[in-house]
Amino acid sequence: MTLPLLLLDVDGPLNPYAAPKTRRPDGYDTYRMLPAWWADRQAHRSDTQAKPLRVWLNPAHGPELLALPYELVWATTWMADANTHIGPHIGLPELPYIRWTDLFGADPDGLHWKTRDVVAWAGGRPFVWVDDELGPQDDEWIAAHHPGPALALHINPRLGLREGDFATLREWAAAA
Repeated sequence: MTLPLLLLDVDGPLNPYAAPKTRRPDGYDTYRMLPAWWADRQAHRSDTQAKPLRVWLNPAHGPELLALPYELVWATTWMADANTHIGPHIGLPELPYIRWTDLFGADPDGLHWKTRDVVAWAGGRPFVWVDDELGPQDDEWIAAHHPGPALALHINPRLGLREGDFATLREWAAAA
């Protein structure tokens, strides 16, 4: 039996970047990272050297994700860097990742820039996409263009993944 896909964004779900900057969320550790995509993005914005990115990660998330009945996949701007910078800190093995066709590109239908690539990458397989930037237009487009079961699970970027989100993931997998 093929497991459904769990497509994981990093910033928002695993790194609650929008939490108050002066208070690290309970259960999270702080890391300073300089992934290639971040350094490139910073270099295009100024002449100064890129500053490391502050990332909060909860080490309990890795075991909780691995315990779910899904095939885990990175669906993040971090792409391969997630295997180097994120996975080891939360106990995840190397995971496949989606290569984006147009990083941060504007969509003509107002969809999130990842939506079309996510559906294409899933190739009809059941999936849950965990991200903090999803809207109703993404839900509607996925329902109209993906032949299998799918759920776009919006995560509050101030809170990150919470127990209620893990319960939703378990329930959805059981129903799928």
